[in-house]
Amino acid sequence: MTNGVHLSPYRRYWLRFKTNKRGYYSLWIFGILFILSLFAEVLSNDKPLIVHYQGSYYFPIVKSYPETTFGGDFQTETDYKDEYIRNILTSNGNWILEPINPYSYNTIDYTSSSPNPAAPGAANYLGTDDRGRDVLARLIYGFRLSVLFAFVLTAIGVVVGIFFGAIQGYFVGRTDLFLQRFIEIWGSMPELYLLIIFSSIFQPSLLLLIILLSLFGWMGLSDYVRAEFLRGRNMDYVRAARSLGLRNSTIMLRHLLPNSMVPVITFLPFRISGAILALTSLDFLGLGVPPSTPSLGELLSQGKENITAWWLSFSTFIVLVGTLVLLIFIGEAVRQAMDTRKS
Repeated sequence: MTNGVHLSPYRRYWLRFKTNKRGYYSLWIFGILFILSLFAEVLSNDKPLIVHYQGSYYFPIVKSYPETTFGGDFQTETDYKDEYIRNILTSNGNWILEPINPYSYNTIDYTSSSPNPAAPGAANYLGTDDRGRDVLARLIYGFRLSVLFAFVLTAIGVVVGIFFGAIQGYFVGRTDLFLQRFIEIWGSMPELYLLIIFSSIFQPSLLLLIILLSLFGWMGLSDYVRAEFLRGRNMDYVRAARSLGLRNSTIMLRHLLPNSMVPVITFLPFRISGAILALTSLDFLGLGVPPSTPSLGELLSQGKENITAWWLSFSTFIVLVGTLVLLIFIGEAVRQAMDTRKS
């Protein structure tokens, strides 16, 4: 009760979460960075956002235009970095509106006078990698890819973990015994060796990584859900629901599952950070996404191969560690907010 108003449990969780300033502000910072990364094509791209040419407006960021559209000679897609095209688009009343960082993750800077990897400068704010690609652009796209990958992997792990944990905890007996032995055998399989084997057989891709990591990522969470269902299956409200003739699926979804979500929600930020670290580690070892894909692990690998190019390792380290620290702070705040011993 607050000023005579009854607060729901989730409202109380949120108010306790806000009292942890470190976790609260970390959530805001992480949310803003993630939302900005969703518009990576607008922030960092080698195509202009808007082109004003001979009184007409063009939007290269959403549509491809041949070079002949702007007075060029070829029917191929316009290269907006070409000096001839840029002179046309910036003279005689024509103009272009470019992104803040005029490079995409796969743009190679052929005009650089320095050998690659080039140090940070006015042209490339965080320098270039060993192939001449802009590091800032690859960090923006790599951060988005890592977070989205972690969200998908975490969502699959949560669904599968809740499913198996609920079945074990509710039905117990032989069902629990059989599934527990299966989990022990499945968890003893060498995950890294399986990744190495499958990466040598199949083309590396995000889908393959999600499938392989999802096969093992649910087991830790299922233990917590199993324990919550074991604790709640014999409570009075569950017995009353059984006596009223409710189906097992209805009891599990409507009565037991909502009361078992505290450990699931508490561990979500830590599982997301673990998924980001897993993708980065696999990319660093060359077992992750294809080489052309923007990746934090691939940048770290380049930094290892080019020790003198300090900007590769340093900038990637700041992004990776900063992301993990924010998620850890959020996880600590969530765990404190859902602690039933807190008033």
